[in-house]
Amino acid sequence: MILIDKIVLPFIVVLPVLIATAFFTLAERKVLASVQRRLGPTTTGMWGVLQPIADGVKLLTKENLLPSNSNKIIWHFSPFASLWCSFIGWYVINSNYNLIVSSLNYGVLFTLVISSLNIYWIFLAGWFGRSQYGVLGSLRAISQLLSYELALSLLILPIVLFSTSLNYTYITYMQLLSVSFFFPLLPCAILYFICVLAETNRIPFDLLEAEAELVAGYYTEFSGFWFASFFLSEYGNMLLMSSVYVTVFLNGGILGSYYLLIDLFFYLKVICIVFIFIFLRANLPRFRFDQLMLLGWKILLPVILGLLFLYIGIFLIFDINNFVQIPFFVDPYISVLNNSTYF
Repeated sequence: MILIDKIVLPFIVVLPVLIATAFFTLAERKVLASVQRRLGPTTTGMWGVLQPIADGVKLLTKENLLPSNSNKIIWHFSPFASLWCSFIGWYVINSNYNLIVSSLNYGVLFTLVISSLNIYWIFLAGWFGRSQYGVLGSLRAISQLLSYELALSLLILPIVLFSTSLNYTYITYMQLLSVSFFFPLLPCAILYFICVLAETNRIPFDLLEAEAELVAGYYTEFSGFWFASFFLSEYGNMLLMSSVYVTVFLNGGILGSYYLLIDLFFYLKVICIVFIFIFLRANLPRFRFDQLMLLGWKILLPVILGLLFLYIGIFLIFDINNFVQIPFFVDPYISVLNNSTYF
């Protein structure tokens, strides 16, 4: 059991994420090439499917240049800490009841904490690289991520009100008993997706590494495997946040061993969300940084607070104790879930 818990389960989570992240980069290049009427990778393997492996080998064998004035310990540690934050978030995401590695009662809160923790490594990587470009990029990263982290956290509260739980499995089960939260919480779903775009540093919010302005931002001085760690962390976070979005708004996976195509349904939804990420990158321009901050603090935050008070008002008007049972839920299911030791 110790062998399974300490060695096997981490590989069950980490290896699929690494493979999915690698081929996510290939899918992005292919979709962008299609939008721009070009071919994309074609020469490395059939249809270019071996391009992610070639990129990985190139980055692993590339020389790592260490800035002479940098803090060597933190400079080496921060990329791997960022990558660790990207991986550890997958331990509470469930696509199948039988494949859950860890079902935490506070899984949603755990995801928010891990997402917030990643900000520290981004700041330390830029600051202790002792580069003007890195420091400027890290300061911009802190201001952007903090702005949208607050909005992202507030958007979770209506889901908690409707589901009465912070457990991803429980939230999924509540949607199975009623309806996907995407429909009653449509404004929150749209705003949540906007905040996820900013949180994962995607166009039109990719001000953390704007090449035309910052020469790659906070990881300007990183190369080789250290740069690859930040790169994998960014793309892994996109897949993670897409999975969280599917879980809390789009029904997640269907729980139960008698559904054979459960994982397929879950991953198809994640692929659709990821495709929207790529499509927006191909079609939208980048915001100016002042517009980015204006949107986060003066537009999104007041709107989200207004929606939150609206849903709390609805919660109080109907019935503060039995709201989750109106109009979709029935008492036996609720009592079984509430009395279960698993939840």
